[in-house]
Amino acid sequence: MHIHILGICGTFMGGVAALAREAGHKVTGCDAGVYPPMSDQLRALGIELIEGYDASQLDLKPDMFVVGNVVSRARLADGSPKFPLMEAILDAGLPYTSGPQWLSEHVLQGRHVLAVAGTHGKTTTTSMLAWILECAGLTPGFLVGGVPLDFGVSARLGQQVAGQPRPLFVIEADEYDTAFFDKRSKFVHYHPRTAVLNNLEFDHADIFDDLAAIERQFHHLVRTVPAAGRIVANGLEESLTRVLGQGCWSEVTHFGSTVSEFSAQGPAHAFDVLQRGQKVAHVAWELSGEHNQLNALAAIAAAEHVGVAPAVAAEALGRFHNVKRRMELRGTVRDITVYDDFAHHPTAIRTTLEGLRKRLGQSPRILAVFEPRSNTMKLGAMKAQLPWALKEADLVFCHTAGLDWDAAAALAPLGDAAFCSNELAALIETIAAAARPGDHIVCMSNGGFGGIHAKLLAALEATA
Repeated sequence: MHIHILGICGTFMGGVAALAREAGHKVTGCDAGVYPPMSDQLRALGIELIEGYDASQLDLKPDMFVVGNVVSRARLADGSPKFPLMEAILDAGLPYTSGPQWLSEHVLQGRHVLAVAGTHGKTTTTSMLAWILECAGLTPGFLVGGVPLDFGVSARLGQQVAGQPRPLFVIEADEYDTAFFDKRSKFVHYHPRTAVLNNLEFDHADIFDDLAAIERQFHHLVRTVPAAGRIVANGLEESLTRVLGQGCWSEVTHFGSTVSEFSAQGPAHAFDVLQRGQKVAHVAWELSGEHNQLNALAAIAAAEHVGVAPAVAAEALGRFHNVKRRMELRGTVRDITVYDDFAHHPTAIRTTLEGLRKRLGQSPRILAVFEPRSNTMKLGAMKAQLPWALKEADLVFCHTAGLDWDAAAALAPLGDAAFCSNELAALIETIAAAARPGDHIVCMSNGGFGGIHAKLLAALEATA
């Protein structure tokens, strides 16, 4: 089959492309501003990439157009379509489908799918689970919304191994909508036998009216898990209790609370794993933060469902190297350390900074640098939570380009510790002037942040 993917450079659609290519399909694709790192990965696989969404791409005559959720029926100021290729597909009556639907029909069929859902920690927990299964010799397939450092790729098909009735496939299960023509959450397409419900807060204010609307989508996921399956749920989350209260037809294994099947005892960087109150394993690793401790418990509980003992899972986590852009060290200049982190929701920002503070102690300064770039943050839906989210930072720097709400006013409770700028160069200059030896600078965004990490390291070098 020849598929042509619209929006191919996104992490998810790029993963779909890689899986399709590995499965033997012919793959081409297009995007606006074909960009690395995904463009480099795809070209290395021999996938032809086309810049833009021109209707002339119909001449490729693929068997199926696979449409990413970046594509819409939007029109430009002059009235012309923003995605002329999509309009041409519709006009010609050509076959098209969404990425999640194509994945479900052509990759996930016949596999034991382990799906990791939640507002936070999906990418990290999915990577942990895939790594645990890999270390256990189960050779899982996976699709992760990032690049796990232990694998070096975001997706692969995996293999059937002896002793497993079905090949295993671990997937990051996003609650964001599927496509402009399918407003269901992506994860309803995956039909998992093992479903992790990591946490659940309000997010994606551009498509969900309130938390109850997201809870309904999570319950749609619960409805797809077979009776012989397992739902791994965070026992600390009231929202997930409400989700399961709407109806559940599968085994439920809780983690996190002291009365859960799986809980932790000890600090996040070195803790005992308790199963029904009894120690069954010990995790000692490089990660920090209670959120990563909970991620680990979720992955251990999910892996147990496919026969991996907690002690084996814990040993694998001791060798786990996380994912790119999850507190990734980008460099040290003048004893000033710069990290890159994907945190963009207030809770993720807070847990990231709390984890770093617990690891560093109270003495070193933490400088938090962030841009409210997600659709939810751009709408200002969570601006009131920012002072709470940034509590552990000694200084806060916010890039305000593209916002239609007053970030300085939102950060006013932080007083002189907060600085806002619409210009990235001015922001970098201010950070470099404020930084001093021993500081730890965390740059947080779900986008490229204008290459701030390299620019900031250069500016710190120049001020030496």
